[in-house]
Amino acid sequence: MNKLYPLKFKPLFKEKIWGGTKIKDVLGMDIQHLSNCGEAWVLSGVTNNETIVKEGFLEGNELNELIEVYMEDLVGEKVFDKYKNEFPILVKFIDANDYLSIQVHPDDALAQKRGLSNGKTEMWYIISADKGSELIAGFSRKVDKDTYLSHLKNKTLNEVLNIEKVEAGNVFFMPAGRIHALGPGILLAEIQQTSDVTYRIYDYDRKDSKGQLRELHIEEALEAIDFTVYDDYRSQYPEIKNKSVELVNQPCFTTNLMNLSQPFHRDYGQLDSFVILTCVEGKSEIHYPEGNTNLRAGECLLVPAIMDQLLIKPHNETKIMETFIL
Repeated sequence: MNKLYPLKFKPLFKEKIWGGTKIKDVLGMDIQHLSNCGEAWVLSGVTNNETIVKEGFLEGNELNELIEVYMEDLVGEKVFDKYKNEFPILVKFIDANDYLSIQVHPDDALAQKRGLSNGKTEMWYIISADKGSELIAGFSRKVDKDTYLSHLKNKTLNEVLNIEKVEAGNVFFMPAGRIHALGPGILLAEIQQTSDVTYRIYDYDRKDSKGQLRELHIEEALEAIDFTVYDDYRSQYPEIKNKSVELVNQPCFTTNLMNLSQPFHRDYGQLDSFVILTCVEGKSEIHYPEGNTNLRAGECLLVPAIMDQLLIKPHNETKIMETFIL
């Protein structure tokens, strides 16, 4: 019988009004005919957007189909008990060539109240950023709903939002409820819950290709927004080579960063979960008991829960994010 192996998937490319060409130019992906590719979904179980295995004996199978067949061997017993046949994590690469809409996502409780399966908590790892690039994360000062709505009506929302200068290597955790937006010049990797629910608050009065203003969701967003002001919106982490360093540890996912310059062994024997390896810089060989595969920047690899041992051999300095559910 054929054994499960680390799986690569064919990316799904998304044309966006704010997208650019870095997914092709920097990450080397074939975006085909798209002129403004904003997103590459490299691992997805989102309904009607499931990624398909690109190699090996499981080539051509959709991600959620594999869970139906392999169940806890693929995702882990606890994960399967909770999420059944829906893969719980979505991995994207995002190229912001223009401002994204100012937006917010619901948490699980609000999403379920509205008939949706999951909320949307996410994290960003900045791969590259043009000089002066900025993003929005949360509020810069305390406001109530009425003050917020007044700024929104007067198109002065930026006066109360927290704006961060960004550079390569920065990490931002974006829990559901935190108002946020990317500015131009940013290429990043995003790890998020499996959900495509976005409440668009403000979109700079942009029109789409048909000359229409994009839909806003001001009422839906109001109940979702967390108005708390936080001291630090960045995820601080130590830059240590050849270790697995924690970036985010949350119930919906844990993500670590491995900055590797030498072979690195991973033992997942005590982990009851799949592992996603997302390469954000460099290239490596991934050795597992039955074989090996390559992993380069812009790719991710789904390591089945049943697989305990990996050896990562970087070709040069390589950075890989490691994501699982505890």
